[in-house]
Amino acid sequence: MSSILFRIALSSLLSIGSLLVILFRVSPLLAPGIAIPLFFITVFMSAATASALVFYGVWSSLPMEGMDAGKKLTISLREGVFLAAASICLLTFQIVGLATWWVAVLIYLIFLLVELALQS
Repeated sequence: MSSILFRIALSSLLSIGSLLVILFRVSPLLAPGIAIPLFFITVFMSAATASALVFYGVWSSLPMEGMDAGKKLTISLREGVFLAAASICLLTFQIVGLATWWVAVLIYLIFLLVELALQS
């Protein structure tokens, strides 16, 4: 299991590094055709991998009967992908100009309810 966690941690570092490169080196004014899609991809990958590691740390600290490390990692990866997808939706709404605090709460609440439905 540690090799999978190492791969997720390595992909998290690489995706955060590529996000920093996109933020600091690529100008969306000069190359919007490549900067904006790469920005969304790197934000998604960074949020998904980093939050999956955080969620795995939370799940592994909780004493759960009948749940092995593989099940905890699967749940953590799913939660990380859901959090990243919700963040991308919210970021898209912000760019379009539709984001308010209650829209953000509703977006995250929808993804939370989907996760709770999958959990039970």
